[in-house]
Amino acid sequence: QGHLVESGGGLVQDGGSLRLSCAASGRDFSRIAMGWFRRAPGKELEFVATISTWTSDGARYADSVKGRFTISKDAAGNWLYLQMNKLKPEDTAIYYCAARGVVGFHASDRRDDYAVWGQGAQVIVSS
Repeated sequence: QGHLVESGGGLVQDGGSLRLSCAASGRDFSRIAMGWFRRAPGKELEFVATISTWTSDGARYADSVKGRFTISKDAAGNWLYLQMNKLKPEDTAIYYCAARGVVGFHASDRRDDYAVWGQGAQVIVSS
């Protein structure tokens, strides 16, 4: 299955920036689509961003973060990143890194398409 570990969360002021990192190990993630999801307090898990570097899908974003967040992945598939700029209090959530299964090459915004999940990183944006 592989293993994902997030880092880089923390407390930031409204309008600030943070960069989340996700270390991927245990299998070859280089061709696998990966993504970020988040769960805000009292809310359901929601899609944030997804990326496929093996197909022409590229990157896709939730409307709520488009233009502020950037997802990227290194060529070896060992690292996934989420650069978050112009953060807002409503971005406060636990952020999860996720990877699709062994033939999951295409980007996806569906949580059920993801087979491997990290433990989450807390992001708090103060107003």
